[in-house]
Amino acid sequence: MSNSDEKIIYTKVDEAPSLATYSFLPIVKNFTDAAEVVVETRNISLAGRVTANFPEKLTESQRIPNDLEELGKLVKKPEANIIKLPCISASVPQLNAVIKELQEQGYNLPSYPEEPENEEEEKIKARYDKVKGSAVNPVLREGNSDRRVPGPVKNYAKKNPHPMGEWSSDSKSHVVYMDSGDLHSTEKSTMITKETAGNSKIVFLNESGKEKILKETLQLIDKEIIDAAVMNKHALRSFLEEQIKDAKEKDILFSVHLKATMMKVSDPIIFGHVVSVYFKDVFEKHASTFKELGISPNNGLGDIYAKIQDLPEDKGKEIEADIKACYENGPKLAMVNSDKGITNLHVPSDTIIDASMPAAIRNSGRMWGSDGELHDTKFVIPDSSYAGIYEKVIDFCKEHGAFDPSTMGTVQNVGLMAQKAEEYGSHDKTFQIPGDGTVHVVSESGQTLLEQPVEEGDIFRMCQAKDLPIQDWVKLAVNRTKTTGFPAVFWLDKDRAHDAQLIEKVQRYLKDHDTTDLDIQIMTPEKATQYSCERIKQGKNTIAVTGNVLRDYLTDLFPIIEVGTSAKMLSIVPLMNGGGLFETGAGGSAPKHVQQFRAENHLRWDSLGEFLALAPSLEHLSKRTNNEKAHILAETLDQATEKYLENNKSPSRVVNELDNRGSHFYLTLYWAQALAEQTKDGELKERFSKLAKELADNESKIIDELLAVQGQSVDLSGYYKPDDELAIKAMRPSETFNNALEVI
Repeated sequence: MSNSDEKIIYTKVDEAPSLATYSFLPIVKNFTDAAEVVVETRNISLAGRVTANFPEKLTESQRIPNDLEELGKLVKKPEANIIKLPCISASVPQLNAVIKELQEQGYNLPSYPEEPENEEEEKIKARYDKVKGSAVNPVLREGNSDRRVPGPVKNYAKKNPHPMGEWSSDSKSHVVYMDSGDLHSTEKSTMITKETAGNSKIVFLNESGKEKILKETLQLIDKEIIDAAVMNKHALRSFLEEQIKDAKEKDILFSVHLKATMMKVSDPIIFGHVVSVYFKDVFEKHASTFKELGISPNNGLGDIYAKIQDLPEDKGKEIEADIKACYENGPKLAMVNSDKGITNLHVPSDTIIDASMPAAIRNSGRMWGSDGELHDTKFVIPDSSYAGIYEKVIDFCKEHGAFDPSTMGTVQNVGLMAQKAEEYGSHDKTFQIPGDGTVHVVSESGQTLLEQPVEEGDIFRMCQAKDLPIQDWVKLAVNRTKTTGFPAVFWLDKDRAHDAQLIEKVQRYLKDHDTTDLDIQIMTPEKATQYSCERIKQGKNTIAVTGNVLRDYLTDLFPIIEVGTSAKMLSIVPLMNGGGLFETGAGGSAPKHVQQFRAENHLRWDSLGEFLALAPSLEHLSKRTNNEKAHILAETLDQATEKYLENNKSPSRVVNELDNRGSHFYLTLYWAQALAEQTKDGELKERFSKLAKELADNESKIIDELLAVQGQSVDLSGYYKPDDELAIKAMRPSETFNNALEVI
């Protein structure tokens, strides 16, 4: 196989990772050219996804191919080799913002109709909904997840431990969740057989017997697990009222933690209930005004403030006063930005549980109040499916104190996610129910597979987990256990309907592997959390083998505690048909980084995740194409990354100190030096010896040029779709560095 048969696809994304790519990708291409490795880009950014979905509305020069659709086909082929950077999982406010920006840039796009009034608006909404929420991951993840903190990162964290807040046993912070009427308690599950496989449908039957098709065609195959669950609206609102009252009485902060991006249908609705219960008096008093303005609680308090600007001044002030009264009468809210008065209830995308809960645990189980100080907090996680894991960690810290990053062990993760496994609440099988009645999942032959009683306003969700991904998940878990020697724990609860089905399959498929001398157990998520916490406290290592949602939660929770961030995770997705998807860490903090960059020309985003992902991508390609030069590039990149960490060249948060661009320079210097020092390939040695000398000789000059631009504002002519020329100019300000790269 020749080198040109396969290529690496680098994804163009959003916000800070996108800005960093303007600097880093030219460096990557300079190195990969030496091994005749082709690197191409594909646009999966939010702006790109929006633009690609409305080609008929745009001019010829504005049209772009649907790269996400193309990559969705590529991941099913053995030659797939994709480096996937974090991109926006858009909430409605973010979607509206990108549409507005594109419209202002001359794109003739329709606005997003949140409440469609005709068939045309229904169609427009459906097209936008395809790019909303976690639109990218289910398409690209045709394999299960292998995530872990790389050795060099872990070693660096032990030598340079990040700060952890001290815990007190009398902390009033605690997690609360529903004990009935939620998705966990109502879940029903079944396994599809050859007799029930085929094109099923989801049907709502109201109390009068009138039928409404919620989903017309739903392909089910033999041996896959399907679930159906309901979040009861009345039980949810009653629970929220109790917790708001209790937070007030205990004088602690009230906060809500959801996944309103990934679970783009269900969780914004749940978030909306939190907003409308906390500000109940406001929503009742101004119901008609809010209806006229198109205000939905699902979009948060920020949407209210934005839309009441169009009202007469006295009416706007009246609403603001009523909002203030709710603050005074209710519990204090946890803040996202105390300085700007942005609360936990302002925007649904600010409540992301997998980022917010670990951050609070690092801060002694506290969150920021409006006074800019940390306070004990009530963590409201309405659905009880996985809320218990955070409860266990908080209780563990209350009893044993904070974890010590200099001595603690690690928790790796093997996650079930292939072929949209367990894509809860984020897809076309989740609905807000229009009335009282029942929802049925009906097989092609007319048999009811699952049935749920529902009331108006309830959330119904169904999910699938196919058999081949489950088999692959079990195999991946066994292989990781053999490779590491660590015990592996499947986080499954026999008393939960879905998990009971999975346990049967896990026990069956484990028999297909030699597990002699391997420590593989099955525990409930709560027991597994306790077990893992005890081990990492003792400096021991564990593999968590989990479903999709827990994969997402745990690969933020433990790395943030262990190494201070989840952006430094090594995240490999061995695709089921032989290809590889190499992910580069989390992007939850990316918006704040962009804000600082635009104001001060300092980008504190750390591209370490890209360094970590690029090495296995090159290694994967080298094995498939017998490209020894690619193997050497991968090997020396790992060496350079370790040196980068040892020499502490990660970006600083402080203006006029090393930022993302400076960190790229040092990675380039160390990579070139490693190639110059290796003896396996003379051509690479000669080529990069020149670059290594050029960069080392001009180190001070290059750093001075990179620092000289800091401290002033940057105009990129767009947040979601910056002007490429302006972004390149901003992210590559050192002529000396640029010229050195050009001559190799």
